Amino acid sequence: MTKISSVTAIKFNSGIKLAIAGLMVLEFSGDASANPTGDLVVLQWLTGSELDSFKRIEAAFSKSYPEVTVREVAVTWSGDPRGSLRASLMGGESADVMVNTWPTFRRELVDAGLLRPLNEVYTTKRWSEKIDPSWRDLGSIEGQMYGLTYTYGDRSGIWYRKQTLADSGIEAPPKDWNALIASFTKLRENNVTPMAVPGKFWAHAEIFETLLLRMQGTAFSKALANREVAWTDNRVKDILRKWRELIDAGCCANPAVMLSTDWDNAADQVLQQRSAAYVQLGMWINNRAFETYKLDGKADFGLFQFPAMGMGHDNASSLDSKEIVTLASGRNPEAADAFVDFMVGKEAATILAESGLSSPSKLVEPSIYPPAIQASNAFLAQSDVTFVLGDTLPGELTDEYRVQLQRFLQDTSDANIDAVTQALETKAASLN
Repeated sequence: MTKISSVTAIKFNSGIKLAIAGLMVLEFSGDASANPTGDLVVLQWLTGSELDSFKRIEAAFSKSYPEVTVREVAVTWSGDPRGSLRASLMGGESADVMVNTWPTFRRELVDAGLLRPLNEVYTTKRWSEKIDPSWRDLGSIEGQMYGLTYTYGDRSGIWYRKQTLADSGIEAPPKDWNALIASFTKLRENNVTPMAVPGKFWAHAEIFETLLLRMQGTAFSKALANREVAWTDNRVKDILRKWRELIDAGCCANPAVMLSTDWDNAADQVLQQRSAAYVQLGMWINNRAFETYKLDGKADFGLFQFPAMGMGHDNASSLDSKEIVTLASGRNPEAADAFVDFMVGKEAATILAESGLSSPSKLVEPSIYPPAIQASNAFLAQSDVTFVLGDTLPGELTDEYRVQLQRFLQDTSDANIDAVTQALETKAASLN
C-alpha cells in the first residue's frame, strides 16, 4: 500500500487547552503484557450498522478479557462529530480509548498532550506481524505512533444496484468520463436520477475531492491542504467547472433536493429504493447493504471506481481510515493496550470482514471479504492514495469548505465559482 504523508499540524483551540490543564494526566508505567482488569472506557461516535459491528467487537473483547468491563461514552452529533468530542474532552471525560478518523484532529490531541504514544506497545504486542509498516506510518506524527487503524476504505468508489443499470439498458458500469455522462440519458429515460448527491452536511464533497485527485493528483491535494496552493488557484476552479459538466449533463436532482439529502438517504435511494443509480460514498455502505438492506454482494449491488479521465492521475484515490487512539488521561492503560491490540487481531478483523468492512490485519482470511471489498482493496493496493481532503483541513476550514461547496451546487456560474474559492481562501488565510 502506498505510504500516506502526514498533514499540516494545527493547534488545539485555547478553550480546549484550558480544559486539558485541569485534567489529571496519568503516566503509563504498567507492563503492556499484563492481564488487564477493571473498566475500559471507550469514547466513540459511530452510528448505524458500523456501530453494530463495533459493538460486536467490544463483546468479543469482553469474552476474551472477562476481568475487563467495557463502558462506552457515546457522543451525539450532527454534521461533524469533532465538536462533540471536543466538548466531551473539555468536560473532563477521561476515557481510555477513542475512535478517531481525522488526521488533523489527532494532531490537535497530540499538541494538547492528550494522547499516549503507542511505539512501545507496537513492539511489545508485535504489531509488525499483524499489520504492514505503512499502517504504523499512517498513525504516526514525527516518528511517534499515536493511532492504530482498525478499518479503512476507498472513498473514490461509486455504489450501484445492478438491476437498476440493467433495467436502463446499461450493460456495465461506466469506465470513463464520457461513458458516465452518456449513461445519464438512459437512466433519466427510465425515471432514475443518475447520481444521488447528499449535500446536507458533508458527503457532497466526495465528488469534488475525487475530481481534484483525478485531474491534479495527490501531490496537489496535499499542497492545497497544507496551504501551499491557494484556493483561488485556477486549477481549483477548473475542478468546479468539471463538476459543472456533470450537473449540466443532468447528473443530479435539483439543488434543494441535494441540500436536503444526507448520506444515508442517498444510500437508500440507490441501494434500496432504486430511484437513483449511483452514489459515491465510503466502504461503510457495503456494511449497510449487508446489515440494513440484506442485499447479496454478488447478485444485487456493486462498486466501481470513479471513471477514468485520462489526465494522468486515474490511479489517484481518496482514502479514509478509522483508528483507535489511547488517551493519556485514561485510568486503565493496560486494558487500553489490550483493546487496541485486539482490534487488529484475527477475531476482530474477521468480525469486520464478515460485516463488509476492511481491516488492515494480516490475520484475516481475504476470501471472507465480499466482492466489492476485494475489488476495492486490490485497487487501493496499486493506487496513489491520500486522505480525504475534508479530514485533513482544520476544523473551521472544513466547515467553510462544505458550506461553500453547497453554495456552488446552488449556483454553478463562473462568477459564483470565483466567489466560492475566494471565500475559502479568505477563511484559510485567517487561520494561519
